[in-house]
Amino acid sequence: MSAYLALAVSVGLLAVLDTWLFVVPLATTLPGLVWISFIAWGCHYQSGGGVKGSTTAAVGMSFGALVGMVAVLLANGPLAGAGDFAAPIAVGLGAAVICLASKLPPLAVIPASVYGFASVAGPILLAGMSPTEAIIPTIISIVIGAAFGYVSELLANALTKKAPAA
Repeated sequence: MSAYLALAVSVGLLAVLDTWLFVVPLATTLPGLVWISFIAWGCHYQSGGGVKGSTTAAVGMSFGALVGMVAVLLANGPLAGAGDFAAPIAVGLGAAVICLASKLPPLAVIPASVYGFASVAGPILLAGMSPTEAIIPTIISIVIGAAFGYVSELLANALTKKAPAA
């Protein structure tokens, strides 16, 4: 089958499995976090695919999630005296840290870190988790998504019709 169709079949089938994992067996430990897995999955492809794409997604997004967790802790702690500016200042500091950290090769893809930063906010704001409660489920969801990205690529390649050898 064509690479285009193979990718569609691979991603479609594995999306069913990824969603089922989060809705059934992982529902109590990773409640409603399938969307983080899908962001990491997309980040795998945006980062070039292969082992590098999955590594970039997992490392960059996990780093960004940690920076996001610290930003929330700062906004609710030392920066709380800034009132309405506490969260904006904390986010600005986090964004600066992400940009500065991009000098390190494993963190060079700034969007991956930004996706992680944004991802940790979901469990905090929507599920009412504390920042420290949210970080581990967020990182686990990131790793699952990066793995699904890698596996979907392998499956798509396996389904792709190869040209006959000359």
